[in-house]
Order: sequence, then structure tokens, then C-alpha cells
Amino acid sequence: MRIIRYQTASETATYGWVIEEKVGKIEGSPFTQFTRGEASNLLEDIKLLPPVLPSKIICVGRNYVAHAKEHDAEVPEVPLIFLKPPSSIIAHGETILLPPQSQQVEHEAELAVVVGKTGRWIQPEEAKDYILGFTIANDVTARDLQFRDGQWTRGKGFDTFCPFGPWIETDFDPADAVVTCHVNEDIRQMASTRDMVFNVKQLLAYVSSVMTLSPGDLLLTGTPAGVGTLKDGDIVEVSIEGIGILRNPVATEPSH
Repeated sequence: MRIIRYQTASETATYGWVIEEKVGKIEGSPFTQFTRGEASNLLEDIKLLPPVLPSKIICVGRNYVAHAKEHDAEVPEVPLIFLKPPSSIIAHGETILLPPQSQQVEHEAELAVVVGKTGRWIQPEEAKDYILGFTIANDVTARDLQFRDGQWTRGKGFDTFCPFGPWIETDFDPADAVVTCHVNEDIRQMASTRDMVFNVKQLLAYVSSVMTLSPGDLLLTGTPAGVGTLKDGDIVEVSIEGIGILRNPVATEPSH
């Protein structure tokens, strides 16, 4: 099932479900109990919102060998984790803003896990029970600032630097799905999730040994090789086989 958050001209934000090109309302919460209403709205007539509002966004660095090599970095022996602030979130279709502080903003196509229930010290064999579903994310990064600072908070944390969506796919197998990124229809990144150094089960177990995971939290699982610069006017599309396409325009942030 595809789960969305959306709003219409007459309704505030609500959860919904998508079948083909139609949307039905979800009564209740997808994290607890819910019922599905009739799919009566057209997808093109509603505004898609970020599928969840996470309390935290946990990301994994260098989880594809080729991406580590393109930055002359070692592959970590245990998952390398960092955080993006919830204020960096934007939805499918919203604009990635290039901040004036950076001259090298890059895309990073990623599979994202949506946590379904509270978990701490999750065992790998139990990980599936803690997953609501999967979505698509773009870990936008000010690469020059990341390298300059020596730590990643500023380079990863600007407003609009975490597009994700357009929906959560609950029926998805993360073992071997192709992750692709196009910019202006030119292919930049392509790899399979089978190339991850640490798989989804291992990542959930590791992260939950550090911090409690809450319903709606996002876990970004790392990006393949081929990251590249974004510029004003670009259209960046991240697609994952079995989920869909996350599309966002790029623009220079207005001067202040």
C-alpha cells in the first residue's frame, strides 16, 4: 500500500492511500489502527506533503563502497551515522534552495526507511516488525562546507536539504532494488541496494543500539557513487524500483 500525507483546497493535512491515480482518506493513524476511505480524489488534484513528520532523521555515510572511493574515504567498519534536522524536510515537487554560503551543493539519492513503532536494541531478525515502509530521499549536501568543517551538521542541515516522498510503500523488498538519480534527464547515479555495505536490518539494529527510534523517524541508508553538483534551474529526480520517483526543482535561495 502507498501511504501519503496530503491536503486539498477544503481540507487540512491528512493521511491517505493511493491506488493507481486516485487517493482515499485514511481514518486514524497508519502507525496504529486505521481504515481506508474510498479513493475518490484524483492524485493530480491534491497537494502532496512530506509523508511523515519525523522526530529525527538518521543518515548513514559511506554505505556504498564506490561512493566512499569517489571521496577517497575508507569504508567504515561499523555504520557511520549522522543527523539531519527536521527543518530540512521538503515534499515531492517542492524546491531545493541553494544557500549563498556554498558553491558546491550536491544530490545524494537514497532509500529511506520509515520507522513504524518505538524500538530500542532492535535485533536484526526483528527489524521488519519495526518498519512501516520505505520511501525515497535526497540527502542534499553542501559538499564544500562538509569538507571545510570536518563534521557534517552545516553541510547537511540547510533548509530544503531533505526532500523525501512522494509516498511510503509498505510492500517493498529492500534487498535488491535499483536506485537512480537523474538531473535534467541525464543519469548521475545508479546502483542496487544489494551493494550496501550494511543492509537495512543491520542499520536498524545498530542505530537502535544508540538511540530510541520513534514512529515516523526516517533512516536514510546511504548513497551510491555518482553524486554531482546542482545548479539553479535544475530538475533532480531520484527513483527507486518498486517505489516511484521523487522530483524536485532547484533554485538559488533569494538574497536576504
